Amino acid sequence: MNERHEQNRRSWNVATRAHNAHKGDQAAFLRGGGSTLFAEERELLGELSGRTLLHLCCNSGQDTLSLARLGARATGVDISDEAISFAQQLSADSGIAAELERADVLEWLPRATRTFDRVFMSYGVYGWISDLRALFAGVARVLARGGRLVFVDYHPFTLTLDDDGERFKYPYGGGVHLANEGVGDYVAADGGKSFKNPEPSHEFYWGLADIVDAVVGAGLRLETLREWPYANGWKPFANMRAVDREDGRQRWAMPEGMPALPLMFGLVASKP
Repeated sequence: MNERHEQNRRSWNVATRAHNAHKGDQAAFLRGGGSTLFAEERELLGELSGRTLLHLCCNSGQDTLSLARLGARATGVDISDEAISFAQQLSADSGIAAELERADVLEWLPRATRTFDRVFMSYGVYGWISDLRALFAGVARVLARGGRLVFVDYHPFTLTLDDDGERFKYPYGGGVHLANEGVGDYVAADGGKSFKNPEPSHEFYWGLADIVDAVVGAGLRLETLREWPYANGWKPFANMRAVDREDGRQRWAMPEGMPALPLMFGLVASKP
């Protein structure tokens, strides 16, 4: 698994450079009071002022710094060198303080010497985790007693459909998929059709039951589990319907005439 993770690091390094090329002046956006957070994660996180918060798989730090703006003492961890380098520069340029560390989260969590009031993960995380039980055991280890895990992500059901709505097998059990095309440039206006990543990636297929079972198996107490019939900031299939905007960012639901399907989930679990 370590080599698969390292290959993913290389693939994310290439893709992250492309992603950040499309995001404009993020430092100015944050300095001006902008936030990359949606209402769903803000609600589940609750009051953050003065709270210590660990953001796992933090990517390029935009959400981490948005959380810090809400008063959290934030630490972000991500496997990509490019992502953390960008996040550190973004922190300096925006004037928003956060600790940002380059590490594989499955290696970082067992070594951590601090505890946190909140552990946060969001949007496109679980598909890069090879061992959910190890992940959430690590989360339970670093959560302070009474602390809260908040996890918001795209629903595993989305993996059963392609761009045209054709059905695939529902994902279970962490099966591994080698994507020779690597991490895509999903930030590009054209969906990254012109982007070629020379570094393949490995993705891990988990169902919602796998995720919840691993959370509960780590000794955490499940407090909230939600599903939403839309996807924040992601248009997974052709002909998706725009449902509303928040701060200029888009939510997408299934096309008119199709059933409302679960496209996002959110869970909250606490450490007794």
